[in-house]
Amino acid sequence: MKAKRISVGGQAVIEGVMIRGPSKYVVAVRKGKRILAKKASVTGRRHKLLKLPVIRGFVGLVEMLVIGIRSLMWSAEQAAPKGEKIGKNELSFTILISALFAVVFFIALPYLLTSLMGLSEEQKPVLFNVVDGIIRIAIFLAYIIAISFMKDVKVLFQYHGAEHKAIHCYEKGKMLSAANVKKFTTLHPRCGTSFLLLVFIVSIMVFSLLPSLIMIYYPGFMDLSHWLRKGILIPVRILMIPAIAGISYEILKMSDRKQESLLFRIISMPGLMLQKITTKEPDQKQIEVAIYSLKRLLEIENKK
Repeated sequence: MKAKRISVGGQAVIEGVMIRGPSKYVVAVRKGKRILAKKASVTGRRHKLLKLPVIRGFVGLVEMLVIGIRSLMWSAEQAAPKGEKIGKNELSFTILISALFAVVFFIALPYLLTSLMGLSEEQKPVLFNVVDGIIRIAIFLAYIIAISFMKDVKVLFQYHGAEHKAIHCYEKGKMLSAANVKKFTTLHPRCGTSFLLLVFIVSIMVFSLLPSLIMIYYPGFMDLSHWLRKGILIPVRILMIPAIAGISYEILKMSDRKQESLLFRIISMPGLMLQKITTKEPDQKQIEVAIYSLKRLLEIENKK
């Protein structure tokens, strides 16, 4: 009996690939001539409310972040010298520094630079947020291009390409062999890189509406002092992040399903163009790791 086709996703890790299914995930890494693998569960049963459109997108993002960090840490341990292990304090410090870096460079800096240009979010919300969004995307692109020259990152991007190729091969119903996987593109509409770019674009639209909505419900907003207005706008922006992530997720899923539509092909195009940087053509051994991870996941998921 033919196994039921399931939805799969994944990410590149250090010298390997993580592939996720509906309830399980598998991380496979190359260590010398061997391929090592680890399997784990995604989560328990979700409440019906968490499966609703938009809400499911943010929940899925949080799950993927948790799984991604766990997978990266495990792969780092396999790549480390024998007996060396990453401690919880080191992990917590790394996550904290990464979060601070993201807040400073992708939120605070674009906002500050836009304000220094003399633009006011309260008076010209659309123009302010378009400029703020363009600066944010420019910083993101500069960061991606800069790290792409690093040797370790180049290898990571090759495994990213291997992951996409293997998933394409599976989704097209082809046998998971190195020869078949090689034929497919490294670009995939349903990719984390495309998701991040969509988040930046959707945030421009959502943030542009916030000052006007606040003024509708609080007419005296403009009479407040400058810093008090910022003290309202910035926390509201942060509170809107889950909704922005959820909306972006729904657009991403829809654009993946409707690639025959010109509109959704146009929506997918910026993310696919960016993947020309974040994915590279993998070699035979990297493809083998991606295939191993995907095959192992399918075996586990189909046993249920």
